[in-house]
Amino acid sequence: MTYQVLTEIAASISELKANPMKVVASGNGMPIAVLNRNEPAFYCVPAAAYEAMVELIDDIELLKLVKERQHEESIQVALDDL
Repeated sequence: MTYQVLTEIAASISELKANPMKVVASGNGMPIAVLNRNEPAFYCVPAAAYEAMVELIDDIELLKLVKERQHEESIQVALDDL
């Protein structure tokens, strides 16, 4: 059976157990597919890449909110009134 691997770099669980930081470093900051018996078991995502993914998800959610609200009626407010 074939499996889609969504990264350019893959490592076996054995390699990960032997030297986790070497495996992480081999991805040069990008996620790494960790394989169990040549099947993707999980993805190892470095902290910086994970933070960037979370920021992107937040931006997408904010964009949806902006699109939902862009046609709402606006209300004039003076800063002194706040």
